[in-house]
Amino acid sequence: MSQPTLKAAMIPVTPFQQNCTLLWCTETNRGVVIDPGGNIDSIMDAVAKTGVTVEKIVLTHGHIDHAGGAAELKERLGVDIEGPHEADLFLLQTLEQTGRGYGIAGLRNVVPDRWFNEGDVLQVGNQRFDVRHAPGHSPGSVVFVNPENKLAIVGDVLFAGSIGRTDLPGGDHGTLLRSIRDKLMPLEDDYVFICGHGPASTIGQERASNPFLR
Repeated sequence: MSQPTLKAAMIPVTPFQQNCTLLWCTETNRGVVIDPGGNIDSIMDAVAKTGVTVEKIVLTHGHIDHAGGAAELKERLGVDIEGPHEADLFLLQTLEQTGRGYGIAGLRNVVPDRWFNEGDVLQVGNQRFDVRHAPGHSPGSVVFVNPENKLAIVGDVLFAGSIGRTDLPGGDHGTLLRSIRDKLMPLEDDYVFICGHGPASTIGQERASNPFLR
């Protein structure tokens, strides 16, 4: 059986227990940090323990628990930030204000070095992820799909047994369901996905049992 060419380490961050993901290509030991919402020391410790060379920071969307620490991590690692879609600019420009509303200090507004659009490619070492714009949880949410390893990174679009909330600014329930239907449900059942909160799951498991998708 061939060895996986991608590995992932989950680092729970912020009071929201968001899954910051250190994702790397095993052929090159080069990787990305996805959704560094906060707790930057914990993220840096994980990077040091794995020995991964982080080439970029990647954001699935602009909410505070996913993007609030991106500016600080960028400074500490000296790398660019890529994503999400530009429709989440209003969220990224108000991270400090939103954080104060939740009683979370130290968050900083941020603008990425590269916005993602439908059909773009995210490169992780030798591995390519297809970028799909999947609004609904937020207007600029994106998901990443790697056919070689049958792996998807979905942010807060889809969860094990649930879907993203749509009661935050820019959220829309109908739009989110369409994004899941059009961008994720066409994937084969054995695709594993890593989400922004809670355990990973498979597309097949959610297709069969997720009450929001029936």
